Amino acid sequence: MTKSIAVMLAAAAFAGAAHAQQWPTQPVKLMVNVAPGGVADRTARLLATRLQEALGQPMLVENRPGGDGYVGFQALAQLPADGYTLLFTPGSNVMIAPHVGKRPNLDPLKTLVPIAPAVTITMHLEVHPSVPAKSVAEFVSYTRANPGRVSYGTAGTGTALHIAAEVFKLETGADITHVPYKGAGPAIKDLLGGHVQAVFDPGIALEHVRAGRLRMLAVCAEQRRPDFPDVPTLAEAGVRGVDGGPYFGFYAPAGTPGEVVQRMNREVTQLLKDPALRKQLESTGLQIAAPMTPEAFAGYVRAESARYAKLLPQLGIRGE
Repeated sequence: MTKSIAVMLAAAAFAGAAHAQQWPTQPVKLMVNVAPGGVADRTARLLATRLQEALGQPMLVENRPGGDGYVGFQALAQLPADGYTLLFTPGSNVMIAPHVGKRPNLDPLKTLVPIAPAVTITMHLEVHPSVPAKSVAEFVSYTRANPGRVSYGTAGTGTALHIAAEVFKLETGADITHVPYKGAGPAIKDLLGGHVQAVFDPGIALEHVRAGRLRMLAVCAEQRRPDFPDVPTLAEAGVRGVDGGPYFGFYAPAGTPGEVVQRMNREVTQLLKDPALRKQLESTGLQIAAPMTPEAFAGYVRAESARYAKLLPQLGIRGE
């Protein structure tokens, strides 16, 4: 009996090693659980193009927006955990949104395996040109003088954009109303159309700021942007505590072979060391994540989830 068990264990180990060597032998689908056009979508497509070169197989990006990320989570949970469908998602969908809209049968901390972090975002407070404010102080005064009339768009309830705006609201007393969308892209589109008056932009609307279609009032970072040297940081405007939220990252369905997770982690880590890619990502306002093993990333996810569970009630953002 002991000999039989040893043989079975050896066979299982051999099968796992063989899977690691063979994977991937077909295209890999990278699911993105937000709408096209936002930071997650653009970043996923850029990284997928480079990762498929390293993996030797096409990496096909598929958007599954809705439900603050849960439409994508649910779709992923119903697929085989064989390494051929992975997820790229904003950290807010994993570490923040679950505390806002609780779904006990679909907890991302249980249904997902963290693979590797990728980037975090720099927020930019931008307004529609119809808003007669040239500074943060003027914007806050304008919202107070027009109670209930100034709205801001986000990528959804509980997203980093939402948290940033609510922290700003708490710190300044601005009278702004939340309008959630299924991604940052749709929120920016409505900002351009004047349907909302402000957005904490994760960097996808900078071309519109340059073209004069939007006005940037502040950058949520430690330093000013070199390409917008006249735009102050929020700290310079006297507002602190607003940041880009937790890391965007790669995940796999629970049960995915560990060899696949480790391989993807190595490829992502190596890719994010590339100077040309780093420059491309940083030019859009993204900050590159520090390298983490899957185990370290999992610890980060748990810690950030616990932190936001305490922060959200302070902001008046409560679970259902």
